[in-house]
Amino acid sequence: MTVRHLVSIDDLTLVEIREIFAMADRFSTDLRGHAELCRGMISASLFYEPSTRTRLSFESAMLRLGGGVLTAADMRSTSASKGESLADTVRVVSGGYSDVIVLRHPSEGAARLAAMYSSVPVINAGAGSHEHPTQTLCDLYNLWVERGRIEGIEVVLAGDLRYSRTIHSFAYALARFGANVICVPAPGFELPDYVVQRLREEFGVEPQRADASRLGDIAARSDAVYLTPHKPHQLSLFTDARGLTVERVDAVYMTRPQTERHPDGGSGISDYVRLGKDQLAAESLRDAVVMHPLPRRDEISAEIDDDPRSIYFKQAARGVPIRMAILAVLTGAVRLETQARVPEVRLHRTPLGDNPCPNPTCISRTEARHVHPAYKIAARAPLRAHCGYCSQELRFALVGCTTSRRFHPRDSSETRKIRPDHLSFFSDERSALGAGFLPVDRPNPAPTSVEAGGAPIRAVPEPG
Repeated sequence: MTVRHLVSIDDLTLVEIREIFAMADRFSTDLRGHAELCRGMISASLFYEPSTRTRLSFESAMLRLGGGVLTAADMRSTSASKGESLADTVRVVSGGYSDVIVLRHPSEGAARLAAMYSSVPVINAGAGSHEHPTQTLCDLYNLWVERGRIEGIEVVLAGDLRYSRTIHSFAYALARFGANVICVPAPGFELPDYVVQRLREEFGVEPQRADASRLGDIAARSDAVYLTPHKPHQLSLFTDARGLTVERVDAVYMTRPQTERHPDGGSGISDYVRLGKDQLAAESLRDAVVMHPLPRRDEISAEIDDDPRSIYFKQAARGVPIRMAILAVLTGAVRLETQARVPEVRLHRTPLGDNPCPNPTCISRTEARHVHPAYKIAARAPLRAHCGYCSQELRFALVGCTTSRRFHPRDSSETRKIRPDHLSFFSDERSALGAGFLPVDRPNPAPTSVEAGGAPIRAVPEPG
């Protein structure tokens, strides 16, 4: 039986997500009534970063399903402090210790790496600022419960949109469901370019300027951006220079400053978005539910905790039944009726050349051993590729073919003829020559034979 992992929200089809919602609904009616489903199974919590809600909700979910839990809530007290690699830890824990691994890690792409080495399902419980798919499922489930649908609704994403992995996963999922997103970032914390690029390329989302004047104080200090899955010809109907008008909102999703991932530790934060009674008084927010993945600081005032629109504590509570459903599906305790599976994205290893991933916190850079840089092709003309771990676009100037041992400029038409698994990436000519590749316009050196015990030996020319 093929092991199935949940590394990204893209690992589930929309039909499967709806089935998981229905399953979570059944679990929520009686959290104590399903203790036979995972009896005898063990879940291992490997948390390289602090967590309260995610870890406890997963452990509660497994216990309510009748299983057991192994917890490594502080990896500083494990062999990781002795230098053990993530790959080795995963191979050990999946080799008889547990039936499923729930992993949180500070490096983007860590869950992808863990899935490569694990013999049991790996669940991404947050990897750096990349993705947090189970929180996304929880958030989508809350919208589904509160609004009755996800398609076509208007959702405001506010706060730290640059470093919040929850926001990135949520934006991708909302785009897949056909929801409209209004980005209201704190100044300097806009969505990363690679997230916007993926929304454009994979989901047909074209960012537009938003006229957020009806949002009131919540958008007073922000350049709001409207992300809609509408086609370009539909967007052309909107000719107002102020941008697409935000008339009403179904949900406001607030996030705290992710200071643990800020390069300056959060010292540069000013004019952060805040939500209180005054902000909720805006007419467009009259029927909007207020969401937050928690923990919060002061970006949401305690004065609105009793407001019926504030559902963030319900949101946290619903994390248990949704994670019960995730565990039940991945362990095989419950089979989904739908047989459709998401097409697997093929990753290719980079056997030679530079590591072209520009992300310093990608697992391909932070994990010293057992990590081979990998990539997935985004486009062929001109050649573009993304890191197979953290999804950021790769940076390279030259492209080599491992068969011909020749390199070409990145925008050369010749790169289209190279098989995806035969590509190598180089930052400059010196790097390519140092790896034994030659320019396409340089002839192969003539072989030189010398006598050595009667057998001819080809002299290998020095690079350059």
